[in-house]
Amino acid sequence: MRLTQITPFVPCTSLDKQIKFYRDVLGFTVGFQADNYAFLRRDAAAVRLVEVSAHVDLSHPEREGSFYIDVDGIDALYAAMKPALDTLPEERVRAPFNQDYGQREFHVADEDCTLVFFGEAV
Repeated sequence: MRLTQITPFVPCTSLDKQIKFYRDVLGFTVGFQADNYAFLRRDAAAVRLVEVSAHVDLSHPEREGSFYIDVDGIDALYAAMKPALDTLPEERVRAPFNQDYGQREFHVADEDCTLVFFGEAV
């Protein structure tokens, strides 16, 4: 017996905006969508978007969430995403850099401030 995948539930205040972000900017494909829920996948990575009340302040530091996606070929992935990433405000994207703990990463904040880390061992 083994675990095969973990998919984070990511709260959002606008399901349509988040789907557009994950699809058009990060390259995910919508596998399923309902009124307040969507499942998106890119290769072996997946996210589950759950729409919450628009009155919930997901940008508040106490609500800040994040998740990490391990990748192969991080610089090529960043280059492929760069045209879409360039459409975002500069403060939402951190270009690839090396971490002291042996990972090369880039970071992207989604529409509700969830931080998506992409990383590869160096």
